[in-house]
Amino acid sequence: MSDTFVIVGAGLAGAKAAETLREEGFDGRIVLLGAESHRHYERPPLSKDYLRGESQRDGAFVHPEEFYAEKQIELRPSTVARAIGLGAREIQLEGREILAYSKLLLAPGAEPRALPLPGSELEGVHYLRVFEDSDAIRAAIERGGRAVVIGAGWIGSEVAASARTKGLEVTIVEQLAVPLERVLGREVGEVYAAIHRDHGVEILGETGVESIEGTGRVERVRLEGGRTIDCDMVVVGVGVTPRVELAAAAGLEIDNGIVVDERLETASQGVFAAGDAANAWHPFFETRLRVEHWHNALEQGPAAARNMLGRNQPYERIPYFFSDQYDVGMEYAGYATEWDEVVFRGDVSNREFIAFWLQGGRVVAGMNVNVWDVTDSIQGLIRSRAEVDAGSLRDPDVDLASLSPT
Repeated sequence: MSDTFVIVGAGLAGAKAAETLREEGFDGRIVLLGAESHRHYERPPLSKDYLRGESQRDGAFVHPEEFYAEKQIELRPSTVARAIGLGAREIQLEGREILAYSKLLLAPGAEPRALPLPGSELEGVHYLRVFEDSDAIRAAIERGGRAVVIGAGWIGSEVAASARTKGLEVTIVEQLAVPLERVLGREVGEVYAAIHRDHGVEILGETGVESIEGTGRVERVRLEGGRTIDCDMVVVGVGVTPRVELAAAAGLEIDNGIVVDERLETASQGVFAAGDAANAWHPFFETRLRVEHWHNALEQGPAAARNMLGRNQPYERIPYFFSDQYDVGMEYAGYATEWDEVVFRGDVSNREFIAFWLQGGRVVAGMNVNVWDVTDSIQGLIRSRAEVDAGSLRDPDVDLASLSPT
């Protein structure tokens, strides 16, 4: 009997894993399960071009519809996995169907963190994770008015930029001082605060929300301290939580996600995890990392697939992500939870610069804003672990590639 590889998850990681299995020569059965009614798709457009009506759904799908039949991949949308039997190597699906597997990949993704506020159930309060969420927010944007965005992480910032671009009045309410402070720190977060303010967005930092108010639907947001903001819609973007319920119920180790080793395998042999829900040991950083960004799903799904085939290859890519807000595009590479200083190269006021996060004189992360084709050099600096002269980093006449030891 041929092997059956089962992949659970309706996003990029799962779809790319299935594609890679066939590319690597696996000729057994592949079953690709997704709870959503659509075939697997990418999520970055949902807060950007798709939300603004500049692209269609077809542009977000990972593969064309015919791909799965051509590759003999059993695509099963609208299919929910209810339980995993690790000993029996089987999955119970909704409706009591039992599906046996030889290898299993869990790529269930994450879901928006709910905000437990009075009034959060009102019509006009939105979260963003799936096509239907983006459709509902887009319809609200098209009706016009004022939007309040609660949370200034990547989703909140991108939705705010898209709504403002489409002509809405926008207020961002954030518990930290500036947008993206949790990832970028205060200094670079101030740059993004200025970008939003330049486009007419009101930013209320170090501000909490007391309640959302209205009769049947959203009419206003009440802040801690008593101020109210009249609005026609609210978008909540206060982070996500990994979907671990299926894995936890099966007895797999959970710690800020599904715990896997450097090969993306759990402690249960033959069971792997990838994408937003995987908390993987990273050989370079010598710690566990759970990365919620598109590029991680793009690369980790295929890496898991190769290890399902016994390739025994550690996953050690430097984390990378991108964001587009208004006319400002950026790329970030690295992993910085603490640093001694941030060094800038270029013109910050005109939003054409590179920021480097340094710890002990070594570059631990870098972000290029409207400056392109430097990501490889930034990653080279990070991987080198070399002490770098801050003056050379600041000097645009110094080739970044020359700062990494050969």
